[in-house]
Amino acid sequence: MRNVSVFFIGLLWVACSFAQSPAGNVVSFVINAKSLQNTGGENPNRKVSVYLPPNYDASTQRYPVIYYLHGFMGKDDIFPQMQKILDEGIARRKIKPFIFVQADQYTLYEGSFYSNSSLTGNWDEFESKELVEYMDKNYRTLAHRDSRGIAGHSMGGYGAFKIGMLHPDVFSSIYALSPGLLAMVKEFGPNSTSFREVQNVKTPEELKKTYYPKVLVAVARAWSPNPDKPPFYCDFPFSYEGDKMMVNQSVLEKWEANMPVYMVNKYAENLRKLKAIKMDWGRNDAPRFPVQIGMLSQRLENLGINHYAEEYIGDHGNKIWTLDGRVLTDLLPFFNDYLVFE
Repeated sequence: MRNVSVFFIGLLWVACSFAQSPAGNVVSFVINAKSLQNTGGENPNRKVSVYLPPNYDASTQRYPVIYYLHGFMGKDDIFPQMQKILDEGIARRKIKPFIFVQADQYTLYEGSFYSNSSLTGNWDEFESKELVEYMDKNYRTLAHRDSRGIAGHSMGGYGAFKIGMLHPDVFSSIYALSPGLLAMVKEFGPNSTSFREVQNVKTPEELKKTYYPKVLVAVARAWSPNPDKPPFYCDFPFSYEGDKMMVNQSVLEKWEANMPVYMVNKYAENLRKLKAIKMDWGRNDAPRFPVQIGMLSQRLENLGINHYAEEYIGDHGNKIWTLDGRVLTDLLPFFNDYLVFE
């Protein structure tokens, strides 16, 4: 009986110790970004939230950094559930202590697509250069590519893959959760209703009531801006005269120059410099995700670029920032394996 009591006391002690594991801290600041000065009406003052690991203020240790890119309609917020998952990752030893950074890249039309634009500002440059330099100057980071990873979900997954591919000198590893806009397929394909719908939207007020047309306007302002074309100041690769689809070839080329499926041939050597690449997607996600991620994975395989591509049972958001979600079970262990810690 005494042994049983000791056993249960031991279990209680372990449970209490785990429950009382020290928590990280979230701090925020605003950058007046030089890279985001623009003529398109976007605010260059960008809020950034940073998760600092437990005991950060009480130590002199330096840490690797995960730069996380939010999805369309997202902002910089590291919500309590996100902080809980990051704390859990460290407490469960899924990952050693690290810094986690999320910047606000919300725009007038709800997403920057992490691209440099002559209209809306240089969002790639902001993330890969200005923000990284700020973090290395003001926080105890390990200021080297081998200690920087980039990740994101949906629009952020797209941004993580693209920015990581363009800047292997800055980031060493990529994790893209359900990356979007990798190719023009399904809901964003030329024969979907999306391009027809956006053609019929005439005002910003009308656009706010839509989803796919709003995404297309945000994309077009990033990839094919046109300062002489109000009210949205951008061009689209496809238009319609009745049932006849018209192709604007020069605009189509601009879009494909920003879509990873069509970019990887040009940047194959950059991708080979990365330590690790992983993409995943939910089996029950919207139709475009399995198709476009499969296309990208196949292109990478054909180019001999080692990577991980994994389907799981889930939809676009139910298995991400949860206790059984991909961040805790897969993304954090991935970076623990491939980032260099002090």
